[in-house]
Amino acid sequence: MTPTYDGSPLDGAAYEHVVRLARHAPGRLDDIISVWSSYGLAVFALLMTVAWWRARRADAGAAGLALAVPVVTVVAYCLDLVLKSVVREDRPCRTLHVRTLEACPAPGDWSFPSNHAVIAASAAVALLFVSRRLGVVAVVAALAMGASRVWVGVHYPHDVLAGLLVGALVAALAMRALRRRSAAVAGRLTTSRLGAFLLTP
Repeated sequence: MTPTYDGSPLDGAAYEHVVRLARHAPGRLDDIISVWSSYGLAVFALLMTVAWWRARRADAGAAGLALAVPVVTVVAYCLDLVLKSVVREDRPCRTLHVRTLEACPAPGDWSFPSNHAVIAASAAVALLFVSRRLGVVAVVAALAMGASRVWVGVHYPHDVLAGLLVGALVAALAMRALRRRSAAVAGRLTTSRLGAFLLTP
């Protein structure tokens, strides 16, 4: 059997401190954070849609860059899955046997890096290339998403920090490369009926 990685020596004490805070926090606060942790990624999908709609009214190149945001986010998520399968870090709630707000994921659902943090950070940084205002909102939401995953007990802090870093790095590199070619790609896409609909008002 392939050995698994125990991340508790890195920041297990900090994780347990946060989990204790969550257990003693007001129930309404825990409910809000739990809902955000579980369903908050939908906000990033909404921000992507708004960014595309606004960019579509500007020019085809901007709209094409906006359409790249979800693609870049999926690429970052796929890289995250590869990293998870390589590191194979057990969930902290399983290693440390603590009571958490969210049910502990099943064995084999690895902890490092955080899926939610990777998705949120990649979407946020990619959105910064399309709309600074929406991107800033997404960055704040990404940080809140990362913190919530520790609060509900399913990730160590280092899982979240690594996820934010991976997502941000992938998005920054990809969007910089795509921005240089956005006009050319948009020109090709607009020759098709679907492309014209997606890229022009």
